[in-house]
Amino acid sequence: MKPMIAMPLALILLASTSALAGEAAQAIRIDRQRAQQSTPGAAGHFTGQVRIDTPFKGEAPARAYGANVTFAAGARTAWHSHPLGQTLIVTKGTGLVQRWGDPAETIRKGDVVWIPPRQKHWHGAAPDTAMSHIAIVEHLDGKSAKWMEQVSAEQYGAAAAEGNDRTEKSAGTSRAQELFGEVAPKFAELTDEVLYADVWERPELSKRDRSLITVAALVAMNRPAQLKSHLGLAVKNGVTEAELIETITHLAFYAGWPNSVTAVMTAKEVFDHPAP
Repeated sequence: MKPMIAMPLALILLASTSALAGEAAQAIRIDRQRAQQSTPGAAGHFTGQVRIDTPFKGEAPARAYGANVTFAAGARTAWHSHPLGQTLIVTKGTGLVQRWGDPAETIRKGDVVWIPPRQKHWHGAAPDTAMSHIAIVEHLDGKSAKWMEQVSAEQYGAAAAEGNDRTEKSAGTSRAQELFGEVAPKFAELTDEVLYADVWERPELSKRDRSLITVAALVAMNRPAQLKSHLGLAVKNGVTEAELIETITHLAFYAGWPNSVTAVMTAKEVFDHPAP
């Protein structure tokens, strides 16, 4: 091989070897949970109580980054957009998402939301339920978001009403009608119009308190089938999973250990596989 040709080939091989060695030197990195910091959401970017946990960021040439964000009931982002779009993976609770000019949509645990690039939008928790999601975005020229004005109380209230209305319309029939409407239509009617439309709407007790009372009664009576649906309803009404488990634990000393064992197993099933 001629010297003039051999030299460039040697340089190319050396560069390739160096690049491969550099990639091989980038070992897997694990950021342990105990070393990660939890920070509150910036006041200019959020309304209400928001916590940001487990942030992650890809090393170059990767440009994706994100975090687990938890919104207290009623908390939400400001209006904003992302140059390359955003993916939200809802991990807990119920929330809302809305693009500018569109009706709000209800989102729940297990839902995956894609927000297209440069679309003005906001997302956050429902009025009476906390919500957590993993948010994933990409940098473009060093920027990942363009923040705008806050979502006003009026905008949020209208969005919550729209989300509830769309959810009810999509459901078509009530849960009572689904369970026993064909066999006992009058019983289904009384359940919908008296129990839920009247008793559960009475102002003397909040829906959250009614859920706690109902869950406690069903645990004490050892009614796992009914408890299953009311645990899900309790979460939607603002009772946390920790509060429900503490209620079951407390009742073990009053309603019997076996009843609480059954209730804990029922709760585990509900929390692991929440109803849509």
